[in-house]
Amino acid sequence: MAKERRRAVLELLQRPGNARCADCGAPDPDWASYTLGVFICLSCSGIHRNIPQISKVKSVRLDAWDEAQVEFMASHGNEAARATFESKVPSFYYRPTFSDCQLLREQWIRAKYERQEFIIPEKQEPYSAGYREGFLWKRGRDNGQFLSRKFVLTEREGALKYFNRNDAKEPKAVMKIEHLNATFQPAKIGHPHGLQVTYLKDNSTRNIFIYHEDGKEIVDWFNALRAARFHYLQVAFPGASDADLVPKLSRNYLKEGYMEKTGPKQTEGFRKRWFTMDDRRLMYFKDPLDAFARGEVFIGSKESGYTVLEGLPPSTQGHHWPHGITIVTPDRKFLFTCETELDRREWVEAFQKVVDRPMLPQEYAVEAHFKHKP
Repeated sequence: MAKERRRAVLELLQRPGNARCADCGAPDPDWASYTLGVFICLSCSGIHRNIPQISKVKSVRLDAWDEAQVEFMASHGNEAARATFESKVPSFYYRPTFSDCQLLREQWIRAKYERQEFIIPEKQEPYSAGYREGFLWKRGRDNGQFLSRKFVLTEREGALKYFNRNDAKEPKAVMKIEHLNATFQPAKIGHPHGLQVTYLKDNSTRNIFIYHEDGKEIVDWFNALRAARFHYLQVAFPGASDADLVPKLSRNYLKEGYMEKTGPKQTEGFRKRWFTMDDRRLMYFKDPLDAFARGEVFIGSKESGYTVLEGLPPSTQGHHWPHGITIVTPDRKFLFTCETELDRREWVEAFQKVVDRPMLPQEYAVEAHFKHKP
């Protein structure tokens, strides 16, 4: 009997919607919450275990199932759960995937089942109200210390601001929602709730690094920033559908890591730098947590004369790392080296993706503005 019940549960995995984790979309889930009636992956099952008052989990393949549990799973399943627990997810709300950090997945699962934010819209107030203020730990630009700073997000002004002192009348910085991006960077920042916020200042990229001890709080900030960007874009592009706008709300970097680079004359030695590929901007920093990039390279499309080549020109000297990459632009060549062949392959792939993508009209304007920095 036990074998038959387990086989019955395994058969339920063949139903539409059950072949991927109900929470992060990972393929081939082999765990289940037998109190919620959903099939989930191993990673999400660990998060479900932390909310035992809501969710109790079992292995589909290894644990014993009783008749009532099998029937419950059969009468529920991932699609039914989605119809209930995700019935009112705002368009701008970030739905994490299995490649996202633990924090985003955990808060998504808690928001769905524990707090029921997508059944009761009033619970979405913290990120949908268009205004938010609070204290976040912010890394100092020069000393690298994290200090508590007051942040204010106001959709009406289209800005995120922070203040150096609680009684300060004027903000230390005003970041326009129009040019703002936020992405979780726990490993880089050294905190599981670390968020990197990037904005443009005089057409240069400025980074700030923040976190909050409370996971819900920082994810609410992240979704509030996405909501503000969503409403800004709805006004800026009145004919666009939600599906067009949602990918523009925030973006993860295409690739980050160390390479060596040389200057425009290609006679000075190569220096090790931290590189971030953000859409068409390749930025380089002395340190991964620097506030400003040392320089930025715009990478256009092949139609506009941009090419990515493996290797370096034969006469190149002064590099320590053996695996070279040359980026040819209409103005000049940029030379980089990677420590390993795998690094080079990943960077070339990231560059190639950008070069293969035709440029949008507004990207020509960015290219024109772009100041190539040596």
